[in-house]
Amino acid sequence: MRAAAFTELTGPDGVDVIDRLDAEPGPGDAIVDVDACAINRHDLWILEGDSAMVDADDLPFVTGLDVAGTVREVGSDVTDLDTGDRVVLCPNETCGTCRFCREGPENLCENFSLYHGGLAEQARVTADRLVPLPDGVDATTAAALPTAYMTASRMLQRADVEAGDTVFVPGATGGVGVATVQLCDVLGLESVGTSRSAAKLDRVREVGLDRGIESADIDEIRESVDEPVDAVINHLGGQFSELGQSVLRRGGRMVVCGRTAGNTSEFDVADLFLGHKQIVGSTMGTQPDLRRLVEFVADGAFSPVIDETYPLEETRAAFAAMQDRESVGKLVVVP
Repeated sequence: MRAAAFTELTGPDGVDVIDRLDAEPGPGDAIVDVDACAINRHDLWILEGDSAMVDADDLPFVTGLDVAGTVREVGSDVTDLDTGDRVVLCPNETCGTCRFCREGPENLCENFSLYHGGLAEQARVTADRLVPLPDGVDATTAAALPTAYMTASRMLQRADVEAGDTVFVPGATGGVGVATVQLCDVLGLESVGTSRSAAKLDRVREVGLDRGIESADIDEIRESVDEPVDAVINHLGGQFSELGQSVLRRGGRMVVCGRTAGNTSEFDVADLFLGHKQIVGSTMGTQPDLRRLVEFVADGAFSPVIDETYPLEETRAAFAAMQDRESVGKLVVVP
């Protein structure tokens, strides 16, 4: 089979299509013919050499978390999947024995990790991590859901928002940003989002953004947020964390899942405790979250935003597009 592998950790030029042996299932595995696999900022960090989990000794390395496709073969212990089933993968890898695996939520697992290997014609996955796809949900649509939409869904849950609340989304045109805006619309929440591009904001307005702020200047954005917000969904980190804290209402909550704008942030400690504000970390979501998102899409509540699809041979171009930050929504590789 063919796979788009990282052969150098130097950015998009380090991606090459290579030949690998076809996958063979273990007892609890399934082999999936990959019809679509979305890429994420997580993958780009690895490719740029900005991840502790992969180094030169691991090359060639095949990433790809968000797998959707058709079951080709199952292992001897798998009883609830059949050849030909259409599925999407929940990419969580958990130990199954720690207190969080026993009591939930699973994404707090003490040994939490993520699946990699979807940027290939076939993927060997743990069978019980596969979620069935209804007839009305195609593979490309499904592949857009796991990382970005699971993350956004769990963040909104952790923000403890309810219909009518206002949610501030800095960087509203990225994968998690767009997902948050769409889910806010589904849940009856008011969204305020930012981007430096008027054209990109217009595209996000089309899928539910209530108010856009065209700026990359922190002070200008702060002044443009007229009223304190109930929650901040922050996938950027860096200086946007201090911004998020400053626009929160008393008792509001900021949930942080990323570091695209920087690994460190400053906080106003007095404002934090005097304003009874909360800052919460969050990573990914749970398999029930993914099932719920698939149901939302099947019911027509929303359709994930896909900026562009690429054949496997053009995976390098997909990562270049992500690096250029010109896309809105998800980039999906179609092997």
